[in-house]
Amino acid sequence: MTAKRLSKILTWISPSSKGVEHKKSTQPSEAPAPAASIKDWKNLPNFDDLPMFKNMKGCAWEVWGKEDQLGTINLLTEEAVKRAAAEEIITGTTVSLNWPLQFPSKPLFGRKNPEIKMIPKAPRVVRDDEIHINTQSGTQWDGLRHYGLQEHGVFYNNTPQDAMAGGIIPIHDPLAIDPALAHIGIQNWANHGICGRGVLLDMVRYYTAEFTELPYDPWTTHGLSVVELEACADKQGVKFRQGDILILRVGFISKYQNATQEERDALAGRPETFAGIEQSEDMKRFLWNNHFAAIASDQPALERWPTPEGTPHMHQTLLGLWGMPIGEMFDVEKLSEVCAKTGRYTFFFSSWPLAIIGGCASPPNAAVGNSSLASDFADQLM
Repeated sequence: MTAKRLSKILTWISPSSKGVEHKKSTQPSEAPAPAASIKDWKNLPNFDDLPMFKNMKGCAWEVWGKEDQLGTINLLTEEAVKRAAAEEIITGTTVSLNWPLQFPSKPLFGRKNPEIKMIPKAPRVVRDDEIHINTQSGTQWDGLRHYGLQEHGVFYNNTPQDAMAGGIIPIHDPLAIDPALAHIGIQNWANHGICGRGVLLDMVRYYTAEFTELPYDPWTTHGLSVVELEACADKQGVKFRQGDILILRVGFISKYQNATQEERDALAGRPETFAGIEQSEDMKRFLWNNHFAAIASDQPALERWPTPEGTPHMHQTLLGLWGMPIGEMFDVEKLSEVCAKTGRYTFFFSSWPLAIIGGCASPPNAAVGNSSLASDFADQLM
């Protein structure tokens, strides 16, 4: 890296970071200290100013720091969370964004069927449950260990793929964990929390308000452009701000709920084809330059699937280069109704993934507290 480039990157780091010693902790219950405590996120670079990683454009590793394990979750500072809570929690209306663990009963991408064993313990009036799932079979966050840079064999922050163990690894002492086992695991997001202002772009309602049907099929390959996302935001009156958690309603779950069981079961047996955000430089600029903390949708793959021939997956950029959480199969059907009723598409978002040490993904345990228009709130007080 040239001295000029390095000098430019260092200007993004606040003076308070100078001389800070980063000590490695062996306690997995402790998330890495939020980089926001020692850095200033008010002057983040644009996408085109980010350095290359070999042949890949837009690497943010040096923005967050070489020891970072949070990625864009760094943007969810105490100030950002406090502001979102103060502005968005008004009526107390809450909405879950989690599809029950049993759905889909036949997961996609060859993943294991969810097994929930219900165990009566008669004659005592007691029951237990045992759950065996793939953490990405249903509603999920893709974590930093899920998808790396395929050509280069590394995950987020240049973590080699062969540095991560596989198989069943018992962990006995919570105060003596191998740091390599916990490195960039999803327990870091679980300990920090994914909380802040959420924004819904309801593409289904945006299109069906004008047409009787969607102009695309959520279950076939189709790319959503930046122009479409921005047009939807404009129609909803949404203005993005740094640290927003962007949620897209594209239509997978809506179609699934209205399909026959035969159609649902057939999904798992055919090649995966889904609508999602397009893989383009414009999309990367849109997502990075708006400085979203995370992005999620109701689709099984956030991005158009499969990618056009010769086009790299967006997962590599979002997870591998930026450290941005990818949410998939979020159930936003009720949220869509609440937002349409209130006319407001922002809300307080809260998600606490499972604290799986070294985990690559997790159900999100996500919910929103949706605010209402001021006039609606005033009416309730009268």
